Amino acid sequence: MDAVAIVGVGMTQIKRERKADGYPDLVYEASRAALDDAGMSIDQVDNVITVSNDFFDGRTISSMAIQDACGSYDKNVSTVEGDGTFGAFYGLMRILSGSYGTTLVCAHHKGSESQMPLITNAMFDPIYARFLGIDAVTSSALQARAYMEKYGVTEEQCAMVSVKNHGNALKNPVAQLPLELTVEEVMSSPYISDPIKLLDCCPISDGASAVILASGDRAEKITEKAVWVKGVAHCSSAYHLGDRNLYCVCALNEAAKKAYSMAGISEPAQDIDLVELYDAFTYMEPLWLEGLGFCERGEGGNLTASGKTATGGELPVNASGGCLSGNPVLVAGLNRIIECALQVRGDAGEHQVPGVKTALAHGINGPCGQAHCVWILGGEK
Repeated sequence: MDAVAIVGVGMTQIKRERKADGYPDLVYEASRAALDDAGMSIDQVDNVITVSNDFFDGRTISSMAIQDACGSYDKNVSTVEGDGTFGAFYGLMRILSGSYGTTLVCAHHKGSESQMPLITNAMFDPIYARFLGIDAVTSSALQARAYMEKYGVTEEQCAMVSVKNHGNALKNPVAQLPLELTVEEVMSSPYISDPIKLLDCCPISDGASAVILASGDRAEKITEKAVWVKGVAHCSSAYHLGDRNLYCVCALNEAAKKAYSMAGISEPAQDIDLVELYDAFTYMEPLWLEGLGFCERGEGGNLTASGKTATGGELPVNASGGCLSGNPVLVAGLNRIIECALQVRGDAGEHQVPGVKTALAHGINGPCGQAHCVWILGGEK
């Protein structure tokens, strides 16, 4: 793959509600921060990718309503309806096509203005599934239960993920839910949909983020802190939940293999210094770690319980606090890329993990992680 780098990043504070800010306000804040971080003007951006969802935004032209805020006047602009990792992937492809030298990718979401159960119910088949009332939470509960029953992963092991990630968020100034918790507190929180409890869930969040990608020659002229894309891939599995084993994340495994091959990684547990996962629910962290090849199938819970995924462990996972500590949908995956870029640059502040040279960012799309996108980022070209 030709050299492409992340040259600028920006994200807003993640909050439960940003009542005074509309979508354009959030988009401008994130885009302006990314431009400032790169030391660029908007005139140096060749094209723009926006990430939005008409259902969440409440209008059928959600992408058009924020284009002025991200500086897309007189530029080629396109929209991705999905997680921010996929939007960034599209931006990367535009640069690799040779048509553009720089791409600004911006994602936004206001969960405070959305009816999450209603909207996530609408992603299911209108004939066979939607009338059941299934949504993002209840479908994830089905996946969590299938995973636990198949491999013996326990609710206590999942609770450890909540304790770890909320604790990590205590050092992240943009996190929404920095909390000092115990396993007992997580276990005693009320059930939302068995086996998922309140403190197993990500919060409803408002926020936006942006990254600027540049071709190799442009990146070296823009900044001395470029973070290079070493490998990236995405893969999707069956849409209908009944057509796949929910405890077998084959799509993630395939995406990871492709990204590792591109990056020249043969032993991910040894070659990767830090991981930022899309952990909308606690069970996802051990399950995704299995799919990424950091442990054998069914061993994700034990990996979490071992302490190896703690910030000071052998494989720090979600040092930022992850989605459990702030989850503006669509934005969350792009935030994973940003957090990895900051860690590789050594600019993550109080939650910086020492010695991060190679980091993995992960995003999902569709019910129960139907599609996965994996990014490998490094400090060397």
